[in-house]
Amino acid sequence: MELENIAKIDVKRELRSSIPEIVYARGKRKEHLVEVAREIVKKKGYVIVTKCNGEQLALLKKEFPESSFQLRTVEETGTIYVRRSDYEPVKTGGKVGILTGGTADIPIAEEAKLIAECMGCDVYVAYDVGVAGIHRVFKPLVEMVRNGVDVVVVVAGMEGALPSVVSGLVDLPVIGVPTSTGYGMGGVGVGALLTMLQSCSL
Repeated sequence: MELENIAKIDVKRELRSSIPEIVYARGKRKEHLVEVAREIVKKKGYVIVTKCNGEQLALLKKEFPESSFQLRTVEETGTIYVRRSDYEPVKTGGKVGILTGGTADIPIAEEAKLIAECMGCDVYVAYDVGVAGIHRVFKPLVEMVRNGVDVVVVVAGMEGALPSVVSGLVDLPVIGVPTSTGYGMGGVGVGALLTMLQSCSL
């Protein structure tokens, strides 16, 4: 679907890949962003927009007031989910577990949670269960397995060791997500990324 000379919106991506088109806000003119979001909501019933700055988030909230739309946001990551009140997400039966190493990793985990739920999955979370106190991860991980999760997403910064630990404990796919939480060498997320890429258990 072509929107004037602004965007070619892929409204059927979800049918092909089971993954919805997500609008990347960074770098877009605010009027273009609002127009694209408005058209997607009109055609599909909902829209997901990521990497908004404060002004873009405010504009989208104004365009889609909570009196008429259901909104969910993760302010720290600039993510917003808008859906019409008459649109009901289809449950897929998928189950996703999400863990974080620390409290500072929660915004990234919340973004993953929002996207998974938008895709019709049930999500189970446990935050601040990192390797500095490894005993904290055992109980929530057991509960996730008992709930039948299909995959565990592990969000961690610093040295990024938690995904390796988790993948050594469960017979499930584990997705490691590095964050820029940390300091010193590798403190912008490089350390966590390299650990996850070189893990022998992932």
